[in-house]
Amino acid sequence: MITDSITGSIHIAASIAALISGTGVLIMAKGSRAHIRMGYFYTFCMIVVLITAFMIYRLFGGWGMFHWAAVISTATIAAGMLPILLKKPAGSYISLHFSFMYWSVIGLYAAFFAELFVRLPMVVVIDGVPNYFFYMMVGVSAMLTTGIGGYFFYRFFPAWESKFSTKPINK
Repeated sequence: MITDSITGSIHIAASIAALISGTGVLIMAKGSRAHIRMGYFYTFCMIVVLITAFMIYRLFGGWGMFHWAAVISTATIAAGMLPILLKKPAGSYISLHFSFMYWSVIGLYAAFFAELFVRLPMVVVIDGVPNYFFYMMVGVSAMLTTGIGGYFFYRFFPAWESKFSTKPINK
């Protein structure tokens, strides 16, 4: 069983919705109505994911490394949405929005792959305690995901920035 609580079920459902909508936001035409609507839906889903993440303590019995990741994710979402909510003009603000929201989605994918890989081999948690293999799988999957995401970000960011930095935020 993946989850044994309502909180865990809500967390998983919101995570799946955020993965799908976050991917959609990344591939949609930026600034379109569909992009804006999907972006707000992604943000809502991530807020639910983060709230429920702070309510789950089963793995470590208290505050753990995934809670710290949720703190970083909260800051990333906030920094990405701030230019939109303040309706700042285009330019560096759109670059901040784009950058933070891109990394928010990549961080979500890193969390997804970490979760997936620690659940595949059923030997990563013995007697309720994560072992070395658990930490190795989390670290490797997160590093690979952020490394691949970083490659695409730094490869295409200059073109994205020049294309989108002249468009106003919130049409």
